[in-house]
Amino acid sequence: MSQLLSSLAGNELAGFILVLARVTPLFLIAPLFSSAMIPPRVRGIIAVAISIGLTPVALQGQRIPTDVVALAGLIVEGLLVGLAFAFALSVLLAALESAGSIIDVIAGFSYGSLINPLSGESSAVMARFYSLFGTMIFLVIGGDAWTLRGLGRTFTLVPLTRPPRLGSLVGGAEHSFSMIFTAAVEIGAPVLVALLITDVAFGVVSRVVPQMNVFAVGFPTKVAVAMLVVGASLPFVANWISGQLSSSVGAALGALHAG
Repeated sequence: MSQLLSSLAGNELAGFILVLARVTPLFLIAPLFSSAMIPPRVRGIIAVAISIGLTPVALQGQRIPTDVVALAGLIVEGLLVGLAFAFALSVLLAALESAGSIIDVIAGFSYGSLINPLSGESSAVMARFYSLFGTMIFLVIGGDAWTLRGLGRTFTLVPLTRPPRLGSLVGGAEHSFSMIFTAAVEIGAPVLVALLITDVAFGVVSRVVPQMNVFAVGFPTKVAVAMLVVGASLPFVANWISGQLSSSVGAALGALHAG
């Protein structure tokens, strides 16, 4: 018993704490794992369970210092690595929500803001729809397994006792953040083009038939066009999510490998 307690108080316990520090950001900002629909206590239990499973893998060939100051520094470094990895994945859902927000503003859906059950924040119809659709596709294509495999790979690229290179982490986060707007426009492009054509068409009609109330007719027409094109473009969005998930995991691991 004394040997077991000594083991738990030594390398294994310190390694578990460092693994938990790297896993925790996943349940703060990563898609699905950070969903507000999952109670915080349940997220904490899952984080601990994942950390217990990853600890033997992460500790291979590692000797964790038990000094409090050194261990605190390693915890901060683990949090940075976890944040970098989780942020690269969170861009995926952020781009989808941004695309939905742009469509909401142009189509007029922004007047009816509702609570997004995934984030707990107020969002309009299309932003919420794209968020739920993206989460569904994330589950269907095994995004949770992709995420956990990628997280396990980080322990090979950046061992627990090796500090990451901040320059590569910041550069990777900056690149991921800069892609949000571009990806949002790419996702919403079919709907935006259709709504632009609709606006131009009603502009021409208002010049030809000035007595017609364009606003009364145009708003429901834009809503119908937006709904029709969104429904037709969903397969494209699903393919985009599938490709972007692998790209996001690869980019996150590439930034860590560069470090």
